[in-house]
Amino acid sequence: MTFTDCLAKAAAEYGLQLATGQLEAFTMYYQLLIEWNEKMNLTAIREPEEVAVKHMVDSLTCYDPKYFPTGCRVMDVGTGAGFPGLPLKIFRPDIKLTLLDSLNKRLLFLQEVVQRLDLTGTVTVHSRAEEGARQPKYREQFDVALSRAVARLNVLTELCLPYVKTGGHFIALKGAQYQQETEEAAAAIRVLGGRLAETRPVTLPGLPDSRAVIYIKKIKPTVAAYPRRPGQPEKKPL
Repeated sequence: MTFTDCLAKAAAEYGLQLATGQLEAFTMYYQLLIEWNEKMNLTAIREPEEVAVKHMVDSLTCYDPKYFPTGCRVMDVGTGAGFPGLPLKIFRPDIKLTLLDSLNKRLLFLQEVVQRLDLTGTVTVHSRAEEGARQPKYREQFDVALSRAVARLNVLTELCLPYVKTGGHFIALKGAQYQQETEEAAAAIRVLGGRLAETRPVTLPGLPDSRAVIYIKKIKPTVAAYPRRPGQPEKKPL
């Protein structure tokens, strides 16, 4: 099957209906991903069916309209090859998306995807997560901060929650150890001004492994001491 067929099938099995224009955009994204992957390490997953399920549909598992109001500002922290931010932007073009990554050459790839797919309302930022969250134009300016497979949840919360405005949400896409990670992140969530809102187990089409999406609501501003300087969250998790 072509990538387009694989994605249409996987999305339908998960309960998502993608319009023809969306399927075309996802297919161009896939083609650019494979093309650029020849000259830099963007993903170890390359086969059409695997990319469709493990990257595209997996990115969309965090979507729920109650967490993504119309025109919301979304920050994808440590976006890498653009997951989950770009699939969400293709699915919901009205969101205002910021893609943050510490590696400039990945941002060059993302900029080409944004340009080729005409994803207006999308910007890229070259920064460490800890440094970006201390800039006034980003700190507590977003309705949603997202992250996928970047760090354990207690570390990730310190990297992401400072970007979220009070009343917004930090959404983490986590793997099989999500229950253990959620328990060990309880103190960090509280200290950083958050509250666990929901843990939603996820089953992807054709995959037996367990995973979940964690929704954390920002209930009060993050104190000025956080995030700590680069490297500290990983070395001494809250």
